[in-house]
Amino acid sequence: MAMQDLKLACIDSHAPPLFNLSPDGGRTRSGYEPEVAGLVAQELGAHVTWMLTSWDNMIPMVQRHEADAVWCGQGIIPTRQEQVNFTRPYAIFDESVLVRAGDFARGPDDFSGRRVAAIADSANMQLAETFPGAIPVPFTASDDVFGDMIAAVRDGSVDAMVDDDVVTVPLGDDPEFDIAFTSPTKNAWGVGVAKDRPELLETLNSALSRVIESGQLAEVWAKWMPQLPFPAELHTGRPS
Repeated sequence: MAMQDLKLACIDSHAPPLFNLSPDGGRTRSGYEPEVAGLVAQELGAHVTWMLTSWDNMIPMVQRHEADAVWCGQGIIPTRQEQVNFTRPYAIFDESVLVRAGDFARGPDDFSGRRVAAIADSANMQLAETFPGAIPVPFTASDDVFGDMIAAVRDGSVDAMVDDDVVTVPLGDDPEFDIAFTSPTKNAWGVGVAKDRPELLETLNSALSRVIESGQLAEVWAKWMPQLPFPAELHTGRPS
């Protein structure tokens, strides 16, 4: 399937190392996800056009064919698979629980009666809901939902937040926070394509496979996320 323009839906947000706020309304974007998307487009001889929108509008844009695909932190979970089809994963993350420095929590059983934030209807929220007695606090995806949740942990509005371990990378050794624990959930992220466009799905899958097999994906991972080991499962196309 030949194409000249690959239109990808995403939010415009400061969420390093995944992506940074665009300086020009989306004409240029930097970060792990935009760089991998650019490599896939290069394999197709196509140019990426970023269709910046709200989080809740990304999948509807793809379903209406206003964008070719969602490339924006989409964990491959059943509620999304009902709406779009996904490529093989281009990222696999474990999930971390962030708390204020000095918090006693070190496992799921330490959150009974305590407020735990996560993005609504996400894989992270599904994990938070398994903590015995915890009070899940869903955050609506905004332009900076990650920052919103971190701020809520900082000011005590919530006791903890759950997100993929990559989100905690920019915090480094911030003395205000601790990682209570990391759950090895192997949350796979993929590119979402409308269900009535199977040819496009196969085209993107083939290009992504070439990027993985050439070693380029691992190189981009090491560039943006050197703190996280490259998941061996990406070579198989699925988490183990």
